[in-house]
Amino acid sequence: MIRRLTAIVTIVLWASHAQALTDDQLLDALQQRAFDYFWNEANPANGCIKDRSTPGSPASIAAMGFGLTSICIGIDHGWVTRANGEARVLTTLQTLWNGTQNGATAGAIGFKGLYYHFLDMTTATRTWDCELSTIDTALLFAGVIDVKQYFSTSDPVDVQVRTLCDQIYQRADWEFMRNFGAGLYMGWKPGGNGFLNFGRWVGYNEAMILYIMALGSPTHAIPANNWTTWTNGYSWQTWYGYSYVNFPPLFGHQYSHCWVDFRYIKDPYMTAHGITYWENSRRATLAQRAYCIANPANRVGYGADTWGITASDVPTGYNARGAPPAQNDDGTITPSAIGGSIAFSPAVCISALQNLYNVYGGTTWSTYGFKDAFNPTVNWVGTDYLGIDQGPIIIMIENFRNQSVWNRFMQNADIQLGLTRAGFVPATTVGVEPSTEQLGPAVLEQSYPNPLQAGGWIPFRLARQTRVVLSVYDAAGRRLQTVLDGTQAPGTHVVPFNTSHLRSGVYFYEMQVDGKSSKRQFTVVK
Repeated sequence: MIRRLTAIVTIVLWASHAQALTDDQLLDALQQRAFDYFWNEANPANGCIKDRSTPGSPASIAAMGFGLTSICIGIDHGWVTRANGEARVLTTLQTLWNGTQNGATAGAIGFKGLYYHFLDMTTATRTWDCELSTIDTALLFAGVIDVKQYFSTSDPVDVQVRTLCDQIYQRADWEFMRNFGAGLYMGWKPGGNGFLNFGRWVGYNEAMILYIMALGSPTHAIPANNWTTWTNGYSWQTWYGYSYVNFPPLFGHQYSHCWVDFRYIKDPYMTAHGITYWENSRRATLAQRAYCIANPANRVGYGADTWGITASDVPTGYNARGAPPAQNDDGTITPSAIGGSIAFSPAVCISALQNLYNVYGGTTWSTYGFKDAFNPTVNWVGTDYLGIDQGPIIIMIENFRNQSVWNRFMQNADIQLGLTRAGFVPATTVGVEPSTEQLGPAVLEQSYPNPLQAGGWIPFRLARQTRVVLSVYDAAGRRLQTVLDGTQAPGTHVVPFNTSHLRSGVYFYEMQVDGKSSKRQFTVVK
């Protein structure tokens, strides 16, 4: 994704914050300030959200997608009322649905049901001679689908929201973006250039969610073998003891995961390698941290709690950076690389965020949280905030805390169809390589899906081999079934359980390990 407004180079003296925050206070502040970006840097008349905080910035459709989900999070946290949040959502959807769709070079919001990468903040039409962007349309649609799942009541406004969401998503002609070939094109331009100078999405990066949406479309679905076209470009590599599908910038391991819960599902490629995409992202995160600890380029500040290399502003403009292997590593630290990985590796990410706040926060922390990036090697702090970097922070912290975005998004029928057509199946075991993260002897996670009907899966993680007893109880505390009783190997486990015999209501499941127990709640809806 192109960024054409550059940051200003400044000479800074690093300053720490005078007041320390607890982990929860810091996460609260990061989320609320990111929400404030999406709420305040928007045009309330049409729902367009600025690409970056710079005055005069155009709207980014990807930022609009992150912003739609951020409004749902803001409602849940009480930062905006449901009525005001839904009114902004409705305005955004009406802009997207009613905007002109044609192949002209000016005056249109999109073409073939997809959307131009950058829009004028006032007119919501194509600007900057930008492309019709498949990935940015997919990130926009992720927010659209999420608000459809969020506003789920029979209230007339909720119904209107859901109707517009379906109309917007179902209008997208994904087949057009294949242009009769294998794999989706990255972009298309009006004015005669068309697909010229655009490549296809092949090989691992942020576009996984794009293929899932195109495969799951009820109106313009692409053939299922396009997923194989996508995965044929993967590169399995080992860095610093972690083996995973490599893509050096961390945003490629985060964007799709903001909405799609990959923890307990595998496609054929990941089945062959014995892990999930969630585990893949965890390894990519820890490998990058290990790279910064090793610090082969001797960048100033790099270490166990100072890392985070991804696409962001840099002292010379905007650049896609990552590691390992080193890709344009100039010493710039990007906080969203850390915040966007918190659901994969919470202990190391929270420790790093605390370090950034306590050591560098006096200089880098402002209205919307951490500035987009900073570089201790050359004494530079970026001036801007970027919507596509604020989005992973607020969403992935929410998924770490309560999985609410994952839970509702994964109930969407079109997303489930896309995953099914890509060959995803439940993952019963997930190999976990050793890491420095302290997981404790056992972690019981939320059952999936929730609520459920006939059955679902209960996931848990073990740091070592031990006996596990997993049981289901009703609200009165009566044991209804023992799902599992036996010695289990270290790693992630996903246990199926049947609820077809249970009535609608609230139930609990309990895991007993080493004389200690952990309990979670789930809901059955018939």
